Amino acid sequence: MNTNSNSYTIIYASIMVVIVAFLLAFVSSSLKEKQYQNVEQDTKKQILAALNVYDVKDVNAEYDKYVKEDDLMQADGSLVKNDAAFQTSYKGEIANGRLHVFVCDVDGQTKYVLPIYGAGLWGPIWGYIALNDDKDTVYGVYFSHQGETPGLGAEITTTKFQDQFLGKHVMENGTVALGVEKHGKVAKPDYQVDGISGGTITSKGVDAMIKDCLSMYNSFLTNK
Repeated sequence: MNTNSNSYTIIYASIMVVIVAFLLAFVSSSLKEKQYQNVEQDTKKQILAALNVYDVKDVNAEYDKYVKEDDLMQADGSLVKNDAAFQTSYKGEIANGRLHVFVCDVDGQTKYVLPIYGAGLWGPIWGYIALNDDKDTVYGVYFSHQGETPGLGAEITTTKFQDQFLGKHVMENGTVALGVEKHGKVAKPDYQVDGISGGTITSKGVDAMIKDCLSMYNSFLTNK
């Protein structure tokens, strides 16, 4: 075959494309289980972070130590065991009304971790809120994002922002009052935290995420 011909070039390029595509598909398939395990462990780390458990070496062991049940909330606020596989994203779960409650034990005290999901300025934001056994006092929180602005909206991932929530209350007269107020404008310090200076839209996104998602858990939160 004439290696200088157009037909040779087209055939050669086509064969290379097929070979490369096959290799990429093979590598992706081979690493799929490992990738899922990594995502699963990262999700468990986030849940543990909401319980103020950091710098975890053996993620699965620490998760099993603290998280005793992965339950689903029923309409009356009661909990039933989640028999499905462990989830690594709760956007679809929340949208479909599958509201997870992680029942945890920290030094002999019951804590409840609730996943939340919302939208920031540039993309999705999500997190977990841990409550004391009164279902009203915040024990810890964890927030993350996909593309918020570094130094501004991305500050929701910092302990400086998240630690403001510790000890705050969720419910006021049967309504979710926990939230984020404009920087310097906190009027209800028992329920509100200071927003991020220069990150107003992301702060509003976190506020809406908390109120929208926790409102869906109303029957659980008010079921004493």
